[in-house]
Amino acid sequence: MRSLSGLWRVAELPTTRAGVERAFSYFTAGVRLGTVAQMVPAVQLGAARAPHEAGYLVCWGAAALAAVAVSVVTLVRRRPPGTVVSVLDFGLACALLVLGPLVLAPWDRFGTWTAFQPGYALSVIITAGGVRALGVWAGSLLAVSVCYVVYLGGDVGSEMTSTAVGNVLTYVVYALVARMFFGYTRRIARDADASRARAAELARREEERRAQVMMHNGVAVMRLLTEQGDDVSRARLVGQAEVELRRMRSYLRGTEGCASDGEGPSAGLVPTVGRVCERFADLNVVASLDLGTGLRIPAAQAEALERALGSVLLNVRVHARAHEVVVHLDATEPEGAWTLTVHDDGVGFDPASVTAGLGLREVVVGELRRRGLGVGIVSAVGEGTTVTVRSRPGPEAGPPGPAQPTVRAAFADAP
Repeated sequence: MRSLSGLWRVAELPTTRAGVERAFSYFTAGVRLGTVAQMVPAVQLGAARAPHEAGYLVCWGAAALAAVAVSVVTLVRRRPPGTVVSVLDFGLACALLVLGPLVLAPWDRFGTWTAFQPGYALSVIITAGGVRALGVWAGSLLAVSVCYVVYLGGDVGSEMTSTAVGNVLTYVVYALVARMFFGYTRRIARDADASRARAAELARREEERRAQVMMHNGVAVMRLLTEQGDDVSRARLVGQAEVELRRMRSYLRGTEGCASDGEGPSAGLVPTVGRVCERFADLNVVASLDLGTGLRIPAAQAEALERALGSVLLNVRVHARAHEVVVHLDATEPEGAWTLTVHDDGVGFDPASVTAGLGLREVVVGELRRRGLGVGIVSAVGEGTTVTVRSRPGPEAGPPGPAQPTVRAAFADAP
């Protein structure tokens, strides 16, 4: 019962190619069964007035049986008739039209359903608009039109000529409209399927990127834990590993959140930066954050900033061989704009001759820019590196250009 009750819920069909073909099957069955419903009331009168009653009933029964059979087949197959069925359908319509003058009185050929043949042919033309072979469709339409002329014969008065011509044009117009309807709807379904596939692929890539960003710092910390080092440095790394472990668990549970100091959908800028600096005390970090006291930023920006700053300092530890790292926060009143600068006195690098890795490209530049923050990186061999993060994107904070992935050296990814 449930499957039967859901059979006609066209509004709930998926907007896919399969869903559209199923909707076409409903349309086909509706047109064909509707034609039979119009034929039924006139069958008794038509048989009584026909020159050959048995021949009339045979033709009527063939039309009704074909209409019901096509409807059942399309509903079961969940798509409109194919080329073979349509050719047979057109053939029957042509045969009924040619035989019409033999089983109908001349005065019954217009304006009544006792002459069911033209109406049946029209239903075939409408439902065959979905035939994919253009040549078959056009040839069949031409054949029906010719057979309709034969159906009219020579017994039609001149006063009915305009009606006959109008009926032929009706066949042509309805055929063209039906084919346009089938073709355009199928195109919409194809585009919808392609869009869904594209969206799914973009979602997969975005999820892959998020996973890389989320795991990057944790993987770097774990790599450092496997290397030789004194107990103090390992203890600091264990603390950082616990932070990254909590973050990765949140991501795997689907509950990844934003860094916050527990006060609603925003976070204090100074506490966010301070937490990261404390985790890298072994780098001799000099944090000058007083000018940003009281500033709050959206929690999403705070999460991205904390992760990016951690990645910067982690790469300083691995590659820069710096003696000191200065983290300076500047703020502008009353606009509330701020600038965070991270400078190390390490080995530096030549941006023109190196390639950016995942940490710099995605965790630092990519994530911060996606959150509406400006990012600038300046470095020179032997002079250290400066990373600048601004609350408002500047000229250097637009979409990453082709030259930006050429930055590595002191800020290269940890293997």
